[in-house]
Amino acid sequence: MKVHSVLGPSLLESAYDACLSHELRKQGFHVDTQVGLPVVYEGEKLDLGYRIDLLVENLVIVEVKCVEAIHPVHQAQLLSYLRLSKKNVGLLINFHVAHLKDGIKRIVDGWNWEK
Repeated sequence: MKVHSVLGPSLLESAYDACLSHELRKQGFHVDTQVGLPVVYEGEKLDLGYRIDLLVENLVIVEVKCVEAIHPVHQAQLLSYLRLSKKNVGLLINFHVAHLKDGIKRIVDGWNWEK
């Protein structure tokens, strides 16, 4: 991916967020950044500060990381974001890798799919 090729693997997540959203918009995608994600508990919305890094076409959540390794907690975080937002597809992208293809994990949540 161009962003990783140009910037390399060692910047802050915010740099990758900004550049990735810029590239996606140039390609014609609608991208929202730092989307607030309230927790609904017992019917009440609670703003607890959760933010979706990128929401592409109001369909795909992109969670950007720049960490030594993706751990199960990172995947669990994205899965929680999918469920809270009622979205089904997310990408976990870790830019702290030599080859970006090794840092991309797709998560699909069918938990709320109608049968």
